[in-house]
Amino acid sequence: MTFQNQAGVPGSLEARPSVATSSAFLTQAFVWMFAGLLLTAAVAAFVQVNPSLVELAARNILFLFLGQLALVFVISGAINRIGATAALGLFFVYAASLGLTVGLIVSFYTGASVATAFLASSAMFGGAALYGVTTKRSLAGIGGMLVMGVVGLIVAMLVNLFLGSSTITWVISIVGVVLFTALTAFDVQRIQSGALVAGTGSVEKAAVIGALRLYLDFVNLFLFLLRLLGGRR
Repeated sequence: MTFQNQAGVPGSLEARPSVATSSAFLTQAFVWMFAGLLLTAAVAAFVQVNPSLVELAARNILFLFLGQLALVFVISGAINRIGATAALGLFFVYAASLGLTVGLIVSFYTGASVATAFLASSAMFGGAALYGVTTKRSLAGIGGMLVMGVVGLIVAMLVNLFLGSSTITWVISIVGVVLFTALTAFDVQRIQSGALVAGTGSVEKAAVIGALRLYLDFVNLFLFLLRLLGGRR
């Protein structure tokens, strides 16, 4: 598979791409992001009508979480050593596997609350993405804090798997919503600026890694809002 370079530029770009080039970066990343979300939604819907898959996901939730986390690190860490097609394939494997987890989680909530959380997350994601595109302020300075926040959030979630505290779950959800809203604006600005292209040396690879980051931002925002707003069955 060959990705089309819609911007018509080589893998290594000048620091400040043109408006057309910036739009092309975002377009490619969003196309793959939405494809990943559709795959996740399809798998989650299939899980919903197959109780055996819900049971399988429930029994192996910790292994699923750790495996999916490892896959994200593999894609991000190996992006400069593997081809764009391989990176895209791994992204879709991740999106499909996450469909199992999402299918399990939404099975505990009413359809109305799932729809509410989806609409709320879409609005927040869209607003944050728009801010990332239009703001004149550089968000690069908050990148390190956001990464540390994600690491801390993951550790807290792992610990709470054993504690099972509803209060900790509520706090984690609030922090998660704030964190992934900020990450959406940050990631959109990085994609638009050409920073991912410069880091990977390829428009095609940058589109995949950008899609992965936007996908993670949206899915996590949705799941944290679902925990806050969702009504249990």
